[in-house]
Amino acid sequence: MANSVTAVTGILSLFLFLSSKSFGNFPLQANLSIEERFLLLGFSDWPTLQPILFVLVLLCYLLTLAGNSALVLLAVRDPRLHTPMYYFLCHLALVDAGFTSSVVPPLLANLRGHARCFPRSGCLTQLFASLALGSAECVLLAVMALDRAAAVCRPLRYTGLASQRLCRSLAGASWLGGLTNSAAQTTLLAARPLCAPLRLDHFICELPALLKLACRVDGDNTERQMFAARVVILLVPSAIILSSYGAVARAVWGMRSSRGRRKALGTCGSHLTAVCLFYGSAIYTYLQPTHSYSQSRGKFISLFYTVVTPALNPLIYTLRNKEVKGAARRLLRHVGRGQVGQ
Repeated sequence: MANSVTAVTGILSLFLFLSSKSFGNFPLQANLSIEERFLLLGFSDWPTLQPILFVLVLLCYLLTLAGNSALVLLAVRDPRLHTPMYYFLCHLALVDAGFTSSVVPPLLANLRGHARCFPRSGCLTQLFASLALGSAECVLLAVMALDRAAAVCRPLRYTGLASQRLCRSLAGASWLGGLTNSAAQTTLLAARPLCAPLRLDHFICELPALLKLACRVDGDNTERQMFAARVVILLVPSAIILSSYGAVARAVWGMRSSRGRRKALGTCGSHLTAVCLFYGSAIYTYLQPTHSYSQSRGKFISLFYTVVTPALNPLIYTLRNKEVKGAARRLLRHVGRGQVGQ
């Protein structure tokens, strides 16, 4: 597990490095002919709300980094957590930390004052990073649902089914699927000329908001192709999750032991909660027609699944999880003994 986490951390660091090159306070100039620059309005229409949002977003971000880092640390250090469930949970923690880190820095900068302006190249870089990590989370949540279904429906064969090689392949497919979808969407968007004023009533360069600025060309199927890609990355994993939990429900209904039912529901309940929070807001944002997309309403929905949900995930997966709590207690005792020994 440690080698896989190290490799993923390297990929994540690359994402964050590329994103960090895009963030900055570019002054709004009269002559923007050198390079197209987007003016992100953020929450400048609500100046009294900005200080409150700044504090809340910062707290959520710190909670996201602390909670997900703790999950990764526990999953790597504690041998009792070296199971497929916690292997995938470790990857989810890395994805969440990277996803929110690709969004929060420009958001915090925007909440400190007036609207910010930065170049189109930086906007596309930030879009690529957030799309790649968000798409990877879509696939990874489906993989985790399959893992839970196998554990509940095939408990005797689960150890043989969930081999290390298969787990690594599924985790790698999640990251590759995110990269592929992001590369396709960003490339198609970058090739389209922009006709509307480069003003985004948003706090990040999000795909639906950017598509509203693109020129409409008769006979051009680019937007349909992009929509089809979004349907695949959102609805195919959703179908896998629904079918997996349908199988789990049938298996739980057939159990005679009430203790077995509680255990099965406990292992699946936290994941199902995270799925509903993430997919509900993502589907609303990405699967509505471009002409009906409301930027002012969309940025509040985006705020939920890019900032709030990654902060809640560590709490969702640990509050009712005895194994994670036990690993945390063992780690604290180990640290305490080390301090006493010193």
